[in-house]
This record gives sequence, structure tokens and C-alpha cells, in this order.
Amino acid sequence: MNSLRLTVNGASVTQAVEPRTSLADLLRENLHLTGTHLGCEQGVCGACTVIVDGVPVRSCISNATGCGGAEVRTIEDFDEDPLMIELRQAFNAHHALQCGFCTPGMLIMARDIVERLGDADEQRIRQELAGNLCRCTGYSGIVKAVRSVIVARQANGVVAPPRSVGLGPAGCGHGAADETTAKPVISPPQPATASSATKAQLATPGKIGASAPSVKQSFVIDHPQDVIWRQFGNVPAMIRCIPGAALVGETEEGNYQVNMRIKMGPIGAQFAGVANQQRDDRTMTGVIHGAGRDERSASLAQGELSYALHEEHGGAATRVDLDVKYALSGALGQFARAGIVTHFIGAITAQFTENLRRSLSPEAGDPEPREASELRLAGSLAIAVKSWLGEIRRKLFSR
Repeated sequence: MNSLRLTVNGASVTQAVEPRTSLADLLRENLHLTGTHLGCEQGVCGACTVIVDGVPVRSCISNATGCGGAEVRTIEDFDEDPLMIELRQAFNAHHALQCGFCTPGMLIMARDIVERLGDADEQRIRQELAGNLCRCTGYSGIVKAVRSVIVARQANGVVAPPRSVGLGPAGCGHGAADETTAKPVISPPQPATASSATKAQLATPGKIGASAPSVKQSFVIDHPQDVIWRQFGNVPAMIRCIPGAALVGETEEGNYQVNMRIKMGPIGAQFAGVANQQRDDRTMTGVIHGAGRDERSASLAQGELSYALHEEHGGAATRVDLDVKYALSGALGQFARAGIVTHFIGAITAQFTENLRRSLSPEAGDPEPREASELRLAGSLAIAVKSWLGEIRRKLFSR
């Protein structure tokens, strides 16, 4: 992992990232700045455009560790910016958006054009926007919106100030205050074996940071609290309740060897790793830590399930509060978009709940083992996409 220091939206940020992490993934997954959209992830569509050291860049193809010491501004940092307010109003007036997916990157680029080229005509605006693709509007409204802001500023006597850019690619750290902030600190490489990687991750409880994406769920089971508490303490029985999980054995250190198969559409993986559990009998709370590696993709998955039991209906039933945190790195990390994986984990947790209820019913027998696949993924993703689009419209164009 690399220790990276940079400035994001005016705040100093220190993050531990893998060498392959893109600036877009750092912003979205680590810092939860999801206004930066990911489209092609090849630097073609421009949806991921942000400002680095005063210059628009494609964050999806910008290496995060190459931005040590740089100053990064995302669309969230322009909420109160006067020029961006003018552009948002112009985009509304000229119908320069439809689905809104390209809009954050388009606005970032439009602001740079107006600020840098105070007399740009329609042809020059089209040239400057050539790297930002829109599948909805036909570009006419976008170009008119940008041009209208330029004309209005010219009428008000606003002149684009001269701007100089330092040598070197944007984000290389040429604007850093000192050399140490521009260079990531490389930690020694770790062995790539499943056992060593997972044991290292499980050595310290609570390894997953507080800012990691999480899913919270609560449900009530018609069994007394002590019955549910004993069931949660039976690790092999709990593993059988997790879709796609299979118990392999137990290590000398008291950890459980587990295999976990997951599938999201055409993407499948099998993680081999270990899990352990810490429990507090007094408060009836516990934490299950797990980590595993998919050998085919060399991807590492970490999970942390916290649970708390509470009496319901005078002790005849139990409310179970779950908090599931997760982290996915390596080749499969590109599929770990917070919204998508959150919905996926939510569906897995729901299946776990159903299996737990079945395991407590003697006539039902053990839950039927099956691959962890989200049966409701399409519906969940439709809800997520609709929510994200609505949020970006409200945030960008409510003024």
C-alpha cells in the first residue's frame, strides 16, 4: 500500500492506496465524493473530469499515487462558486442536460473554458468540449449555454485572467509545498498467498476503517434472546447460513477456514480465507471478521459483521441489529462501486436472514447451500440509479 497525501476540495487528505488505484476510485470509494462519475473508464467520455492543480484531467486514468501533493477539486467543491452558478443556470435555461450522467464532467470543463478562454466562439467551445461525450442532448444546448455565459461576462466587462500552468503533467505534484508530500511512501510488498494475506488482515480486530461502505439491517426472530445468542456463537452453523459460504476447517489459532463464492451477473469469484469472532456475553454483541483472496484475479475481500441482540415482545422474540462493512481490492476492485456493492451486500444479508430463520426451525433442516448471487440485483440497481440521477439533478440545478 502507498501512503498518499494531497489536498481535496481545500482539505488535507492522507490515504493508504494500492499502486493501481485511480484518482477516480480514490475520490469515489475512499472519500465518497460520488459527484465524479465513471463512464468508459478509459479516458474517452470525460464524465470523470476533475480539476488537478488548476487543470482539467480524466480522473479515471490518472494514477492516484501520481497526484501526491496535488490540489484536487471535484464538482462538490463548486457549490458556491459564482461562475459555476452561472453555468448551472445557463444549462437549465438552454436545456443542456437530460439524464445528467455527463453533466458533472461537462460543467467542470465548461467552467475551465469560460475562465481560460473569455472570448471563445461556438467553434472553439465545440473543440474544447470534444473530450466530453453526451449521448442525450446533441451538444447544441450545451454549447449555447457555455457561449451565453461568455457573452454575459463580456457584457459585464469580466475579462478572463491570464493563467500559467507549471511544468509537468497535471497532478505530478509540481504545486506541492515540499518534496515529501509529492512522493508516496511505498510499504514493503506482502506475500501473495491466501493464508498470509488473510491472517495479516485479521490480526487486528476492526481493521476496516470507519469510512468504509456499510449496510445496516434489523430484523426480528420469534425466538428468545439466549437461543439466538447461542446460534450466533455456533460459527459453523452461521457459516452455513451465508449464501455461497462453505466451512473448510479450523486453524490452530482458532480461526475458521472458509470458501466464499459470489456472482454478480457475468462476474464470479471464489475467495479462500479465514474468519474469526469476538463476543461479549454481557452486552450480547459480537463482531465477525473475515478476509479472503480470489487466486484467479489476486483480489482481496475483507468483511466485518457486527451484531447486537435485543429482547422483543417481553422476551419471546429477539431483534437482531446487523452492520456489515466491506472492502474489495485488486483486479475486482473496479467493480466495487459503493452503491452497487451496497445493494449486493444488502441482498446477501437478506438471504442470510432467511437462512438463519430456517436454521432455527427443526422441521426445515439446514439451509440449502447455493452460490451467493443477488436475485434482486436488477431491481436494486434500478432503484440506485434512479436515486443517484435524482440527487445529482437536485444538487447541481437547485439554485
